[in-house]
Amino acid sequence: MRFASLGSGSRGNATLIEKKSTRILIDCGFGVKDTRGRLERLGLSLEDLDGVLVTHEHGDHIGGVGRVARACGVPVYCSHGTYLTGRLGEVPDLRLISSHKKFAIGDLEIEPVPVPHDAKEPIQYVVGDGDTRLGVLTDLGSITPYIRQCYARCDGLILETNHDPQMLQQGPYPPKLKRRVGGAYGHLSNGQAQALLQELQHDKLQHVVAAHISDKNNTDYLAKESLSRALGCSAEDIPSIDQDEGLHWLGLRSAF
Repeated sequence: MRFASLGSGSRGNATLIEKKSTRILIDCGFGVKDTRGRLERLGLSLEDLDGVLVTHEHGDHIGGVGRVARACGVPVYCSHGTYLTGRLGEVPDLRLISSHKKFAIGDLEIEPVPVPHDAKEPIQYVVGDGDTRLGVLTDLGSITPYIRQCYARCDGLILETNHDPQMLQQGPYPPKLKRRVGGAYGHLSNGQAQALLQELQHDKLQHVVAAHISDKNNTDYLAKESLSRALGCSAEDIPSIDQDEGLHWLGLRSAF
């Protein structure tokens, strides 16, 4: 199994996961033309996709889903709560999923994980191929025991490092937005991500990627430095997802 990103941040998010001939996107916050171009950088096209999984209805995650689905007919998977917001638009092949029930798309097993975020029924995902597991965990303001349970023993982890609390408080956001971002239903700070990673790390964890980094309330270095402290490595050893350039393919090795 391998994974990449088309981009991550407040201007658009999309995570790409591939196993053999099965390829899925988690979220798509980019328009059709932009998504095509970003996929082409990774050697793929829209028509190579087997599904788009939606985490929640915020525009940076869902903004391009309906348009992409209409352009290539790919199935879209989302929670009932996300569907009821009406923000998906017209989708030719919509498949409602339980936020507590695993399902399969081709060679991939998908585990939805409910998370605390200011959306109607937000979920994140752990994706496996029978040998390795990739956890995608962004857009949540706090950590629950169930999240810890679901993301334990992942072989790869895409983890939100959204903001530095001091930068957030001193930054340009209005007070209401600062409270929202830093609250229990907002986004993970560098310190929260570091604390969770310290609990989740194990000797078979192959990749940890910093994601959803705020361009106003954080820096790439601060985000990676926090994760590196949890792992006992250099900040330069931690990959991060760029809003414009995304992240190129990373592979997960089977232990067998």
